[in-house]
Amino acid sequence: MGRMVTEGAGGRVVAGRYRLHERLGSGGMGVVWRATDQLLVREVAVKALPLDETLSAAEARLRRERTLREARAVAQLRHPHVVVVHDVVEDDAHAYMVMELVDGGSLADRVVARGPVGPREAARIGIALLDALRTAHAAGVLHRDLKPSNVLIAEDGRVVLTDFGVAQVAGSTTLTESGSFVGSPEYTAPERMSGAGTGPESDLWSLGVLLCAILSGASPFHRDSLGGVLHAVVTEEIHPPAQTGPLLPVVRGLLERDPRRRLDAAEADRMLRLYLSTGRPPATTAARASRRLRRSVLAAVLLAVAAAGAGVSAAVLLVDGDDGGGGAPASSSPAMPTTPTPPHGSASVSPSGAPSAHASPASRPKGR
Repeated sequence: MGRMVTEGAGGRVVAGRYRLHERLGSGGMGVVWRATDQLLVREVAVKALPLDETLSAAEARLRRERTLREARAVAQLRHPHVVVVHDVVEDDAHAYMVMELVDGGSLADRVVARGPVGPREAARIGIALLDALRTAHAAGVLHRDLKPSNVLIAEDGRVVLTDFGVAQVAGSTTLTESGSFVGSPEYTAPERMSGAGTGPESDLWSLGVLLCAILSGASPFHRDSLGGVLHAVVTEEIHPPAQTGPLLPVVRGLLERDPRRRLDAAEADRMLRLYLSTGRPPATTAARASRRLRRSVLAAVLLAVAAAGAGVSAAVLLVDGDDGGGGAPASSSPAMPTTPTPPHGSASVSPSGAPSAHASPASRPKGR
């Protein structure tokens, strides 16, 4: 940002109040500095919009408006897992956003330094991000750039979603540069790639990719070229990494290409919390309903057979766990009981309880 966003900018005072110290990080949407609020005597993070000398005046104004939009989008959110925006200031025609300082680094930095996280930690992070996204979506804000580098992990373990620089706010004009794509392709939902309308489901796709990345160390859509990334996201068969382990049902549900079939935030949250509380792989609501139906049908058949006097005990009913669990059933396809072969001259009974056609008239029960 010219003289304001360079390695030598440390010590400069912005807007007569915020003294910049060391640079914390940078990206396409700005440079973040550790700073001191000299009025309130507290440490803050100051994000400065970079100045590109190749931009026209109109393009530079567009960049500035995007930063201000980020501030407005985040400022309306109140959630422990969303970064707090304290102030938005201008100095020498440049825009700065003043935010809470979260010590601890990004989730991406953590994976690089310590390696991939385990399933339980990934589930904890996923629950926190789902809480943040649900709050943002309820306020009409789509993040559109959810990835590990935009998630901060405080020293006390708090998960903080930040960098709403390409967020879309309901009721406002989408600010994109002509011919450009905003966001990170490896983490972008296929409907956005194809130019279709986007909604909260797109952020949930990005969460599914993020879970894969922090569990395995890399996005499943990483390729050597942008064209390869786009092809992988839109058309290639999806292969979640083996490290997803017990979280595979959640990841598969979030990485449904059809947004109408994708897990919603409430269901994904339920599944992750279930895994944390039971340690078992969570099942989707549809899978649980299918198991309940299978057990109900089997129970009905066995009771009908037993009631008909075929000598089959209802005690052989196979129950594959309670409805709340997601573990694999004791028998994924329990065998149906076989009807005993009747002795000569007696009636055989169908599962419905009706006598078969070859029963002798004398042996048919009266009144049936």
